[in-house]
This record gives sequence, C-alpha cells and structure tokens, in this order.
Amino acid sequence: MQSYTIGQAARLLGVSPDTARRWADAGRVATRRDESGRRFIDGRDLAAFAVEAGQGGGGDDETPRTSVRNSFPGIVTAVQLGDVAAQVEIQAGPHRLVSLLTREAVQELGLEVGMEATARVKATNVHIDRV
Repeated sequence: MQSYTIGQAARLLGVSPDTARRWADAGRVATRRDESGRRFIDGRDLAAFAVEAGQGGGGDDETPRTSVRNSFPGIVTAVQLGDVAAQVEIQAGPHRLVSLLTREAVQELGLEVGMEATARVKATNVHIDRV
C-alpha cells in the first residue's frame, strides 16, 4: 500500500504542511515513523481523512477553493468496478470528483483507494491521470 509523507499528504489535501502536521499531532489522521523519524500516512487512512475533510471536517480556512487549469491533484477514495464500466472518486482538497470510465481504463492505470491521482475536468467529463 502506498504511503505519503506529511508534505505529500498536505499537497493532496490542499493545505499547508503545517496544517497537515497539526492534524496528525492532534490524532485526526494516523501516522507512523520510519527509521529516520520521518512521519508517513497510510494511503487508505489518508483517503478516509480526505473524504472527512472534504465534507467540511478540515477544521480551518487554509483549504483552497479554486483550481488551476481544471486540474485537481488528489487521492483516490473509491473505485467501483462493473462488468464494463467503472466509477472512480477522487478527493482533491475540498473537492470530490467522480469519473465514469471503462473498467479496462481503471485496470490499465492500476487505480486503487489510497493512490495519488489527478482529475482533469473538461466540460462535464472528468479524466484521470495516474501520478
């Protein structure tokens, strides 16, 4: 399972590293330390927290409310596979984006919960790029 540094998690959540560090210090998101003392957040834990924070549970006003060039870097919070189609949800800061695409595309990208991805929006279509 992919894990993220505090800085990476902050970027995915759309907050400053200091804010992400405060949330971790307060126990709002679980962290673990490696041999050198760096803190990491498990991808699944970060995905769950991203959903909570995106629903207004972030706790501060540092979260940006706009995107640049319709690109939303975030974390995959849900993947639902059907026989032919699939649905992928990404939490990008306060933004929850849902993309309907083929099962084959999801499998080719290797998308799974806790993985970093970028949603790109054009009109009413959401395209997903694996990072």
